[in-house]
Amino acid sequence: MGAHGWAGLGIIGVAEALLVAGDPTIAGWLTPIVWTGYVLFVDALAARVTGRSYLTTDRVEGVLVAVASLGCWWLFELYNAPRFWRGGADAAGLWWRYHGLEPNLFLRRVGYDWAFATIFPALFLTAAVLRATVFGRARVGPWRPSSRTLRQAVVTGAVSVVLPLAVVSPWLVPLVWIGWALLLEPLNYRSGRPSWLADVANGDASRLLALVVSGAICGALWEFWNYWAAARWTYAVPYLGSIKVFEMPVLGYLGFPPFALESYAMYQWLRGCLGRDAGAML
Repeated sequence: MGAHGWAGLGIIGVAEALLVAGDPTIAGWLTPIVWTGYVLFVDALAARVTGRSYLTTDRVEGVLVAVASLGCWWLFELYNAPRFWRGGADAAGLWWRYHGLEPNLFLRRVGYDWAFATIFPALFLTAAVLRATVFGRARVGPWRPSSRTLRQAVVTGAVSVVLPLAVVSPWLVPLVWIGWALLLEPLNYRSGRPSWLADVANGDASRLLALVVSGAICGALWEFWNYWAAARWTYAVPYLGSIKVFEMPVLGYLGFPPFALESYAMYQWLRGCLGRDAGAML
């Protein structure tokens, strides 16, 4: 494993040790710090098992993934902010809330952006490692969706991403984590961009399974590290909200696998808009 992989493990280890020791700075900045360490670690693993990574061979791609991650998560934050749509500072409609934040607004924004920029890299690098190892030979019977099915998915996705903006309700949370995949994945498929739907059409399930499991792994780690952080988030949902693993209501873990598929679809669509349809690492 490359030196930056060991550096990533060192960052995680030192951060955990200082957290246990009660260091308030580490506790307040735990999320972006440990996820930076994780990205360094899994990037080194990807370089070892695939020969490619964001820090060794695909640096421009790595920057694009981080920028897309930042922008897309701010979009999700907009879904979480009913005050943008009905006025006031009422937090009653928030799906998740942040606690223990940095009081300095500039540093708080730095923390937000730093943490948000690690989301897509962590998901995609983990998936790249899984695809090259565990799921490299995963095959299914080829399934090619009809044009009608693709159109229906796009329409359903469009409704799913618009409705939670028009109707502020915690019951609509699941639509946000599936809607963008339904909307954008068929467009990626039809345009020839990297697509797990196109893979399945050719009988290849490796990318699909790698992304699904990557979502589950990263989701569990997000919630694990979040639970111990001083600056953390909590959830308010109406379905089994009191039954939790760490801070996440248990049913919420079902959202991480489709979130990984959605994130990939969003990134590849944005990437295609920039004219970079070929050569993606994952």
